Amino acid sequence: MELNKGMSPILNDIPVVFLMGPTASGKTATACRLVDCFDCEIVSVDSALVYRGLDIGTAKPTPELQDRYPHHLLDLCDPKESYSVAQFRADAQRVIAKIQSRGRIPLLVGGTGLYFHVLEHGIAALPAGDTDVRQLLCEELAKTGLSSMHARLATLDPDSAQRIHPHDQQRTLRALEIFAITGRPMSDVIKEQPAPLLPFSIIKLILTPLDRTALHDRIAVRFRGMLNAGFVNEVSALRDRGDLNLDRPALRAVGYRDVWHYLEGQCHFDEMIERSIIATRQLAKRQFTWFRGVSDALRFDSYDVKFDSQLDMALKQHLKVESLNQIREG
Repeated sequence: MELNKGMSPILNDIPVVFLMGPTASGKTATACRLVDCFDCEIVSVDSALVYRGLDIGTAKPTPELQDRYPHHLLDLCDPKESYSVAQFRADAQRVIAKIQSRGRIPLLVGGTGLYFHVLEHGIAALPAGDTDVRQLLCEELAKTGLSSMHARLATLDPDSAQRIHPHDQQRTLRALEIFAITGRPMSDVIKEQPAPLLPFSIIKLILTPLDRTALHDRIAVRFRGMLNAGFVNEVSALRDRGDLNLDRPALRAVGYRDVWHYLEGQCHFDEMIERSIIATRQLAKRQFTWFRGVSDALRFDSYDVKFDSQLDMALKQHLKVESLNQIREG
């Protein structure tokens, strides 16, 4: 595999490993095992794990697990705050540099494809917002609803609509705003931006379970485990704060909206479970679609019995060492 073609010169000879994959594909367990086998530090690449208090429903590593396997970029902000992809890129670059300065491998782990993409390719210089255009869009939103606005985006800019969740009001309106200002899809504007040079090479590993039935079963089992662990109480505590609502980016995390609706009496308990499991499966499908478009990646069936040995062999081969400790010694 040729890594980051056209991105020389490389200023740091310690590579960065991207460990990507859909929800419930086994990323956290795999990352912890790689820390045991190699000289890595884990950096979270997850748009939900940055929020404090969103623990059970996001499958955030437990405090006990974090004690053994420290994770960077967890619990960065309060759920009432917004955390942008630009903030992630800056935070990730800072953490990566510190890890490399210690002679260790940054192991970036998560399922938020946009974060990985922006870290590697940078952020497009999109046009500034237009107050008048945004006002018209907000008026249309109030009349027709978010589903209609997202459907409109799907007609004008299918690529952006594919990547923006139907419940993501902020990004849906921004994409429509850019189209109104420029007359062009946001996805086309972004594609024209030159990719910046990064001071490190990247090894991309993608977990892609081939048995979708097994993945769906694991999603269902995991969600029921979250309920047993107190997920409803977690959402209830967030709701009882009084300063949060479902428009906050933090509460767009899968499952939180459905439990919130259950607490407000808008659905029964069993219906909430079904909705949440379906929403998680849909998230996995979108993640599969996103990661299918990632180039220069090594892909593994993480449910295969030979997965661990296959991954280790591939990683050693592309690092050209028996273990990552040789990088520190060399």
